[in-house]
Amino acid sequence: MVNSNLAHKLDNENTIDVETNDIPLKWCSVSLSDVIFRGKRLEASVFDVEAIQALALINNGKYKTVPLYGDQGIVNKAHYGSRLKRNYVTPEHENSIGFISSSEMLDIYPRPVKFMVDGEKVHDLHVKEGTVLLSRSGTIGNVTFVNKTLSKFLVSEHAIRLECTDNSGYVYTFLKTKIGKKLVCSNIYGAVIQQIEPAHLTMVPVPDAPKEIKERIHNLIVESFKLRDESNELIDQATALLIDELKLPSISEFKQNNIKNSANVNAFNVKLSNLAGRVDASYHLPIVDAIVNHLRKYAEEVTTVGDERISSDIILPGRFKRVYVDEGFGRVFIGGKQLWELDPTNKKYLSLTHHGDRISKQLELHENMTLITCSGTIGKVALVGKHWENWTANQHIIRVVPADLNIAGYLNIFLSSDYGNVLIRRFTYGSVVDEIDNNHVSQIAIPLLKNKDVQKQINDFALEANQKRYKAYKLEQQALDIMDNEVIFAK
Repeated sequence: MVNSNLAHKLDNENTIDVETNDIPLKWCSVSLSDVIFRGKRLEASVFDVEAIQALALINNGKYKTVPLYGDQGIVNKAHYGSRLKRNYVTPEHENSIGFISSSEMLDIYPRPVKFMVDGEKVHDLHVKEGTVLLSRSGTIGNVTFVNKTLSKFLVSEHAIRLECTDNSGYVYTFLKTKIGKKLVCSNIYGAVIQQIEPAHLTMVPVPDAPKEIKERIHNLIVESFKLRDESNELIDQATALLIDELKLPSISEFKQNNIKNSANVNAFNVKLSNLAGRVDASYHLPIVDAIVNHLRKYAEEVTTVGDERISSDIILPGRFKRVYVDEGFGRVFIGGKQLWELDPTNKKYLSLTHHGDRISKQLELHENMTLITCSGTIGKVALVGKHWENWTANQHIIRVVPADLNIAGYLNIFLSSDYGNVLIRRFTYGSVVDEIDNNHVSQIAIPLLKNKDVQKQINDFALEANQKRYKAYKLEQQALDIMDNEVIFAK
């Protein structure tokens, strides 16, 4: 028998009551017929509460509904490319064509990093102008509209092609809304890699609005994507002027001319006086010196981004713990992955209460700033449009504030070029996560042209392209407002 003082004490110890807060659960009841209708699927995502609310909203709306796809559907054909072994080639390869992923297809001007040989094998990876693309694997429900720019590339089989006889812009706009995306995502399946199939789109209802509304929305989207094409053409013209004025060979020629070893091993010597405190080989690649020497030969002057004639400030925000809020209660907050999108997907909203001072001093974006990703993926460059004014971006993006409007566009064109990218990436450091900082950006070489009229023309083309993208954004927002106010939430 245990009768020690210790045993007595333990036996009479006060019990501590642990209070736990109830975790709010989303739940709903589902009829057996609905389970059978949805293919006898039991995943909770199929019967998501918000999805059910969205479905009720559409089914009880002002207009009757039609399936997104099917015999009576608004989409005539829904398909995606066949799976095949991807044999990638260099951009210089004969008949090479850029290959775009389902995330890259959202960019205003997709810049393919992978290329394949065009031909019969990849025929069904081509996309036609006017087709709506819907991401079907991984991140589900991202949508874009095929314009002239995108039609030049192959697009991954992870994007469903939605082809309509007419008013494909109406379909795009509906799928771009929160309600449309929620209905698409309610059909996700897969435990590891989530996916949807064209067959699932037969269960997505779309309001059958009057023809006049459909055409109005469609025309706005067509014009929006036409402006994006025009902006891309202006960027191409500006880049071509830069290359012509500086007599720049292709970046591949620079690389080929600086391979010093017949075994294709990048081996080279560096003087001790040129180390600049860096012993990482990437900083001293011969291609960097080759580009800078070429610029010095054909430019009036080669200066740096930190020159007060080029920039008035270079801002690298400090790291911080983020406090997010619901839409409408904070500032739009984006990251480097979204930098090339016109209207970034998956936007977050940063609390003004918690981050007001940091937002005003470090995080805010302003029109015609040049943004450069500085962590992870190094060297993505974007020019801030008017519609991003006062938005915020994370600390993985450096802001270059131009000295004035006479240099803002030219600065962006050079840094966005293949040559600018090499000069940015030379400063990369880090053994696990690549990084550069604002001090490095200030040292990036940039040429000033002998012909000031050409430099002004390059600058003006870039700023005009930025204005076209702003107009394209406004037109798309107008289409979304019509969809919300006159179709989905119409009384």
